[in-house]
Amino acid sequence: METVSLIVALLFWGSSGIILYVYLGYPIFIALLAKLRPQAEAFPAYLPTVTLLIAAYNEETVVESKIKNSLAIDYPREKFQILFVSDGSSDATPQIIKRFENQGVELLHEAQRNGKMAAINRAMPSVRGEIIVFSDANNYYQPDTIKKLAAPFQDPKIGAVSGAKLIADGDGSLGASEGLYWKYESYIKKQESRLGSCTSVAGEIFALRKTAYLKPPDNIINDDFYLGMQVIRQGLRLVYIPEAKSIERVSLTAQDEIKRRMRINAGRYQIIANAEKILPKNQPLLIWQIISHKFLRPLVPFGMILALLANILAVVIPSTKNNFFLLSNPFGEIILGLQILFYGLAFIGTAFPKLGEKSKIIRLLYLPAFLTNSNLAALRGFFQYLRGQQSHLWERIERR
Repeated sequence: METVSLIVALLFWGSSGIILYVYLGYPIFIALLAKLRPQAEAFPAYLPTVTLLIAAYNEETVVESKIKNSLAIDYPREKFQILFVSDGSSDATPQIIKRFENQGVELLHEAQRNGKMAAINRAMPSVRGEIIVFSDANNYYQPDTIKKLAAPFQDPKIGAVSGAKLIADGDGSLGASEGLYWKYESYIKKQESRLGSCTSVAGEIFALRKTAYLKPPDNIINDDFYLGMQVIRQGLRLVYIPEAKSIERVSLTAQDEIKRRMRINAGRYQIIANAEKILPKNQPLLIWQIISHKFLRPLVPFGMILALLANILAVVIPSTKNNFFLLSNPFGEIILGLQILFYGLAFIGTAFPKLGEKSKIIRLLYLPAFLTNSNLAALRGFFQYLRGQQSHLWERIERR
């Protein structure tokens, strides 16, 4: 009986340890290591030629706003190319973009749709900038964003720059929790960047030195991450500049957000399956960072399931010893109660999202909902990838 209790305890603490390491341990370790490096100095102004490349598929509801936002960017016009590629769009997206051709906005369009990465690869011969800034049609830049992204490229060792993704205020509990998540991600990327290179990029605000662009396979799902890792594999740095900001709205509903994250997580499993083409050779520190930050994250839902099942077993088959590690009574019951409370709050936050709009305290309900739904999306993304059902073609998710 005690052998069973020991195995159950090891399963519980092992799976719980993975969860704690991913969400808490790694950020602490990377922050401590970053403190050993001096603070990076601010980059002075640098104005290379830049191409803002926007893949826009059926974005008629937002594309005009995106064009106007892009035209309002504070960057020398003779050094700034705005290029849209709208392959496969069957709505009015191409026609709307064409209305701005006399203001220097360029369009590439063909009827056949082969996916975002294929469209970007097709657009590359038309890119004139030394620096390519990849963006989406539903996010908006501040006037100085391109200048902030361009400045680090005066260092020839820097091959790519990721800016900060911000969620617009006023989108309720879902927006608040999503915004909190990106602040958390921003903290990690700051520490990683100070250490040398960050291991995560926001695809809607991602700048790349044109000479560092390596054509990815057309079927790649998470194209932004793939491109970022190829920069690192070339021995160049990928840095994070939080002052370069992109603002967007959150998905309409929690279910829409789960659907979006399912695709992202299916892409993460695709990346893990092709790790030998992703991980940088002879750079053990960066390999540890990538595994900790990106490869272990989609494994968290399996840890959550194991922790819950092991905890239930520890209560059903209790150890005869009064031992906290073995989850004997009352420790097992207390921990199980806390798990049930967490998932109960997650259920309430998901079922009644408008509760969080009543007060900031009630809004905390959505944090367990956000974490649970994110990991549910990771789990569903795993099975989607396993069955080969996740297409590399991007499915548009409506935003608020």
